[in-house]
Amino acid sequence: MAVIAAFVLNAGLNFVLGIAIARMLGPADFGRFALATAGAVVLNTLLFEWLRLSATRFYSARVREAEPWIRQGLDQAYAVVALALFAAAALCAGLGLAVDPTPEGRLVMTAGTMVAAIGIGLFDYHAALARARFIGGAYLRLVVWKNALAFVLMAGTAWLFPQPVWVLIAGGMSQFLAVLPLRKILGDAPALPHGRGRETLRLFAVYGLPLIAANAVYQSMPFLNRSAIAGTAGFAEAGYFALAADLGSRAFSTLGAALDLLLFQIAVQAEEHHGREAAEAQVSRNIAVVVALLLPCAAGYWAVTPALQALIVPEAFRGPFADYTDLLIPGLFCLSMMNFALNPIFQIRRRTGPVVAAALLGLAVNGLGLLLLPRLMGPMGVAVAQTLGLVAAVVLLGARALSGRNRLRLPGRDLALTAGACLAMLLTVLPFRGLEPLLALPACIGAGVLVYGALVWFLDIAGLRSTVRERFPKRLPAVVR
Repeated sequence: MAVIAAFVLNAGLNFVLGIAIARMLGPADFGRFALATAGAVVLNTLLFEWLRLSATRFYSARVREAEPWIRQGLDQAYAVVALALFAAAALCAGLGLAVDPTPEGRLVMTAGTMVAAIGIGLFDYHAALARARFIGGAYLRLVVWKNALAFVLMAGTAWLFPQPVWVLIAGGMSQFLAVLPLRKILGDAPALPHGRGRETLRLFAVYGLPLIAANAVYQSMPFLNRSAIAGTAGFAEAGYFALAADLGSRAFSTLGAALDLLLFQIAVQAEEHHGREAAEAQVSRNIAVVVALLLPCAAGYWAVTPALQALIVPEAFRGPFADYTDLLIPGLFCLSMMNFALNPIFQIRRRTGPVVAAALLGLAVNGLGLLLLPRLMGPMGVAVAQTLGLVAAVVLLGARALSGRNRLRLPGRDLALTAGACLAMLLTVLPFRGLEPLLALPACIGAGVLVYGALVWFLDIAGLRSTVRERFPKRLPAVVR
């Protein structure tokens, strides 16, 4: 429950922080900030993601005691990569001050991007360690520290020094500083020399590099798309696109990652104790849970977008925000399905080649869309291109998971019931969508939760009712039990 609480808190504060920074920077500078942030995410994926993935796959409370060289290898690899990237950032900053000493200079922005990537990587790595050991309390404290520091440092910097590079650096520092109070809890005792350094790094690389390649492709798509909009329609238009994409992706990724924190580790434990067949059966059950929670999230987010735009989005972004959001939601849902429902199948099998193939197909479709659609639809064509790329990727990955000798058995009943319940929810909330925003937002949320929640409970979709009964056997009223 601490992990779920952490993600709810993280989602809410990130949403508010994104709106605050957009308001203080304005569309053009927020576009520059968003483009640099996307670059930092790509850098983090290329350089540090293999360590995070290896921590979630190979590190655990048992491994901590029995195989201490695993953690030692992770720590050493992170330190080497982080120091090299920091040296590159210092070099870029020095050259930038000599060549173009302005906050908007490319070299200075590149240095800020590198600093942000180091902070992101450090936070994600320690979050993965807490996840692997099922230390929910430590994870919650980590998230609380990160969000508190991010709000103070990033919002404060945007208020006092409204330049994208300073906000970037403040974001990286907030994630770096959040780890310091928990170093003792998440630390391990020094391991004795074991002579397994190369073997351990090879294990991490063979497992993580294909997933890194796929993640880097997916992260490069927003970067390329924002660059395309900035190059053809200006940074202000890129800011409109970025705000819609960032808030939408946070809504999906926050919930999906919260589920993944719990569900993937359960599948890893099932493999560790009962074998590969039990792990794949657990992954199949996990898919039902992920779809049962993310599909209504997508439908509900679409339903409340007009109200959110009127009540929360800064005035300078209104209009384009809703237009871009409507076009991006299907693709963001597909990306979440790949990350949190389909990818775990291939992670458990340690056969991650299909994940790379799906990502490359998505990038190719996205690229083709960038060449054709903006000519027909203007900047909105970039959003359509991104969505089509993600749809193509999820179709290929799903086909690979569901075909062949070792195809996965989908929980067909749960998926069909989820789709039906979401349709019933949408039909219920549609009449409220056109109300005044102050009425539409609570009406849509209340009616949607009531209808979908009731159907999930009475039909036991994805076994959620059974899970709640097992978790809280004495807290539920007799009528509900």
